[in-house]
Amino acid sequence: MHRARSATSQPKLGHSLKLLFDAALAARTQAYAPYSRFPVGAALRSREGAVFAGCNVENASYPLVTCAEAGAIAAMVAAGHKRVAEILIIGGAEKIVTPCGACRQRLREFATPEVLVHCMTPRGARTTYSVGALLPAAFGPEHLAQEA
Repeated sequence: MHRARSATSQPKLGHSLKLLFDAALAARTQAYAPYSRFPVGAALRSREGAVFAGCNVENASYPLVTCAEAGAIAAMVAAGHKRVAEILIIGGAEKIVTPCGACRQRLREFATPEVLVHCMTPRGARTTYSVGALLPAAFGPEHLAQEA
C-alpha cells in the first residue's frame, strides 16, 4: 500500500526540491484564475532531469479548465519527454491541496505508483504522497499492453 511519505511539515528543502518549488511558485504567479481566484502552479522533473512547469488556466465554461499539473505534463510531452520522476504542486496560501481526480489519473499515465507528489503551500508547508497513495488500484498504461 502506498501512503504519504511525511506529515505536513516545513523542513528546509534540498536543492532539487527547491528548484521544483521555485518553478511551481513562478508558474503559480502566471495562473489565469479570474473565477475561482485560486492560482495553482506545478513543476515536475522528467526522468531525464529536465524541469517543466504549468499553471491553472480557467475558462467561463468551468469544465474547460486546464489544471496546473496538466500544463506541466503537456510541456514535458511537447519537449519529447515521457516519464515523470517527481512533481511539486503549490495551491492555496493556507491549506495544502492535492491533485484533483483527473490529474491523479493524468499523473499515473506518465508516472509509476512510486513517484513522489509534493503538495505545498507558498509558505513551504508540505505533505508528500506517492502517486499510488493518491490513486490506489489505478488503471494504467500497462493494462492496455498487447499480449504476445
